[in-house]
Amino acid sequence: MKRFYREVTVGEDSGGWRVLLHGRAIKTAGGRPQVVPSRSLAEALAAEWADQGDEIDPKAFMLRDLADYAIDVAAGDGRDDLVREVAAYADSDTLCYRAAPEEALHARQVEIWEPLLVEAERRFDVHFERVAGIIHRPQPDATLAQLAAAVATQDAFGLAALRMLTSLSASLVIALAALEADADGDALWRAANLEEDWQAEHWGSDAEAQEVTQARRDAFAMAMRFARLARDGGPI
Repeated sequence: MKRFYREVTVGEDSGGWRVLLHGRAIKTAGGRPQVVPSRSLAEALAAEWADQGDEIDPKAFMLRDLADYAIDVAAGDGRDDLVREVAAYADSDTLCYRAAPEEALHARQVEIWEPLLVEAERRFDVHFERVAGIIHRPQPDATLAQLAAAVATQDAFGLAALRMLTSLSASLVIALAALEADADGDALWRAANLEEDWQAEHWGSDAEAQEVTQARRDAFAMAMRFARLARDGGPI
């Protein structure tokens, strides 16, 4: 698609902020007003439009796509299903599944994963069952209920970010930690990608695998950034 605008600005609207192309407000993919809760997020969305060349690249609108998802789905009729989808990661959180204690990988998993689990147990007043192997072991009902409640407290923008973070990390513990204001994104990504990094260290990695990993890492960082930008304003 050819670029059809020159001026990109932001403006206040309906208790939030909107991107304006030549003074005309943008709508979401679902046709709703694209009103976001903070000027910071609106300016980041505007930058995606301003950075386009003569031809518009749809793949360059990662923040816009996540904002549209927040408004069209997380703030709409799909919210309850989305809360259940994200909360379900608690019952099979990857941080709970370790290699056998005699394997070298186990020590790395304990070193990197155990502090995150312990902090989540403290923060949410829950207990996680640790498992040696890949056979599923259900988590306590009280743990699942507490974490589902934590997911449900997220506003639409936090919930949209949380969905992306859980899908990339296969861990609700990591995803919830990533939404904290002081979260260390690099450390959380290392935890999320621990097993892949271990395999690459011991058996190598080709260029295609490295490219896929970098794309996932970039998406993880983008979701964290999206949540932080959205927090500058109020909930939707």
